[in-house]
Amino acid sequence: MGEVDYEVEYNNRARVPENPAIMAGWARDAAAYRAKIPPHVIRYGSPARHVIDFFPGAKSGPIVVFIHGGYWQALDGSAFSHLAGGLNAHGVGVAIPTYDLCPHVTVEEIIGQMRRAMRELARFGERLVVSGHSAGGHLAACMLATDWPAFDSALPSDLVTSAYAISGLFDLEPLLTTSINKALGLDLASARAASPLLWKPPARGNLDAVVGELESAEYFRQSQSIVDLWGRAGVATRFGTVRGANHFTAIAPMAEAASSMTLRLKELAGG
Repeated sequence: MGEVDYEVEYNNRARVPENPAIMAGWARDAAAYRAKIPPHVIRYGSPARHVIDFFPGAKSGPIVVFIHGGYWQALDGSAFSHLAGGLNAHGVGVAIPTYDLCPHVTVEEIIGQMRRAMRELARFGERLVVSGHSAGGHLAACMLATDWPAFDSALPSDLVTSAYAISGLFDLEPLLTTSINKALGLDLASARAASPLLWKPPARGNLDAVVGELESAEYFRQSQSIVDLWGRAGVATRFGTVRGANHFTAIAPMAEAASSMTLRLKELAGG
């Protein structure tokens, strides 16, 4: 078996050349949803990108958070507003945070920013189900594995009850030799420190890791690895695929009220 070409495995824009049209569709659909249902904008810090777009639900209960992808170096939450639609149709509130991007900050700093965003959402008095795509899937797993009372003694240990990672990355070491790392600036030590696969597994909770059916072998390996490892540690884990989906279309079912992805998130939120 030959050596893995990590550039080929992880360069999703090269793997899916139609990605510009897909992302333009995200922006269009998100703008339409925001026009129909303007979000409540919540600040979790003073920098301009430290905002959360909150689309409240019609009933009380856990909030579902969606953390966007872009390899920690692109995009913002406003391009994904439409993904609130599936859960909003069931009365479930959805929060979509934005964070600063590499190379202006490190991946470790972005993890910290998302922790502060979760702390701000805790002010609503609800537990959180954290979903995310690609880099956002990584951040969702980091949130589930966070020791919240150690981060802030006022927070409950079960602030984040579940993570739902779509095409997530949990071991960052393979990115070191790729073009993706130019902006990230990771070395071996910082890559390992920011890899939830290498952290102490959560003491409780659920982790679902799903991957687009058409994605690279490395994305399958990443998700299966964390499901296996955390599952052995006692976390309730599930691995799944999004039928017919590539890296960019894997999130589309979240906008649909009747999709299995939306219904699973609704279930994790207690619905």
